Amino acid sequence: MRVIVDWELCESNALCMAAAPEVFEVRDDDRLYVLVEEPGEELRSKVELAVRSCPMTALSIAG
Repeated sequence: MRVIVDWELCESNALCMAAAPEVFEVRDDDRLYVLVEEPGEELRSKVELAVRSCPMTALSIAG
């Protein structure tokens, strides 16, 4: 699985970080960082929740 971020849509609102803090982080500069671009299957449910939680639909999963 690979995490895809549409940076033009992303507002770094941290809902993805709340759902999957192992994968996403919003830092003091108010920007989203993807900590693990290809998370393991054990994180799939958290990443899927992060994708569903994004109000801007800026996240998706490949694979």
